[in-house]
Amino acid sequence: MKRIGLTGVALTLLMFGNAAAVFAQNDQQQQDDKEHGKSGKHRKDDKAKDKGNKEDNGKSGLNQVQAPQPQPAQPQAVQQQQAIQQQQAVQQEQARQQAVRERQAVQQQQEQQQALRNQQVIQQQQAQVQQQQALINQQAQRLSQQEQQQRITEQQQRTVTYQRSLDAQLRVAQQQNVQLEQTRRSQFQIQQQYAERLRQQQQQVLNDRNYDYGNDAFFHTPWNYRYKVGNTYRQTNRYGADLLQQAVNYGYQEGFYAGGADHRDRWGYNYRDSFAYRDANYGYRGRYVGQSDYNYYFRLGFRKGYDDGYYRRSRYGRRDNNGFTVLKVVLGGILRLEVIR
Repeated sequence: MKRIGLTGVALTLLMFGNAAAVFAQNDQQQQDDKEHGKSGKHRKDDKAKDKGNKEDNGKSGLNQVQAPQPQPAQPQAVQQQQAIQQQQAVQQEQARQQAVRERQAVQQQQEQQQALRNQQVIQQQQAQVQQQQALINQQAQRLSQQEQQQRITEQQQRTVTYQRSLDAQLRVAQQQNVQLEQTRRSQFQIQQQYAERLRQQQQQVLNDRNYDYGNDAFFHTPWNYRYKVGNTYRQTNRYGADLLQQAVNYGYQEGFYAGGADHRDRWGYNYRDSFAYRDANYGYRGRYVGQSDYNYYFRLGFRKGYDDGYYRRSRYGRRDNNGFTVLKVVLGGILRLEVIR
């Protein structure tokens, strides 16, 4: 009984001792909490700071990872490169346009210089013509009476010879007309008209027997042209040159008539068969140039006219109010007059 009671007392004391220890520990804990209340708060703040620092470190670490790859930097460099290229292209275009303007300026300057040179050449040529004309006038005044009389004498002899030639040619024309009337009606009519013009011309030559050669400028104007008959050169002045030009035009006219007549008669192409070609005197009155020279250029014009008349075209001449005129380029190629003074 006594053991059981002692055991219970011991258990009771043990329980109270543990409880007291527990209460003592709680009191100590509360005291510590009071004393270190502020420290706990500081610890919370430190934890919050540690958490904030960790977040900042995390963001900083993220920024450090992304820093080597700056995405906005690459498009800016491309834009700068494109801007440089565009500027270079603009500069090249400006340089090209400037080069074009410079070439145009040089070309314009060259054209102006060429035009100036051409004008100077024309002025020089005009001055030469004026000088030649002045020289001709001076020489005309100095032409001696003896030279003038010599020309007049030659002209009178030429007129007499030509008058005889006209008489003979008219007889030949009359004989040939008899043959043409039966076979070639159109050519017969053309030859009749030509013979009539020769008879009128014969009358004019007869009237020239009393011609006043002293008042004709041809006989006191010096030679200033030369022309070629075959391989021989002749000299004349502008009055003789005009007569040679007339010979070509009259020859073309008569050739055109003869060629057209052969075409209508359905005759073969043969300009030599025409009486006008063989005669070649129409328009000549025995003055200024020799009869053979006039005949030579008359026949050259006749061939051109016959060709146009036979083939019905206007390749070498044209019709005008005064009859027919050889084209200037053709006339120049036939005459080939050369200025000698």
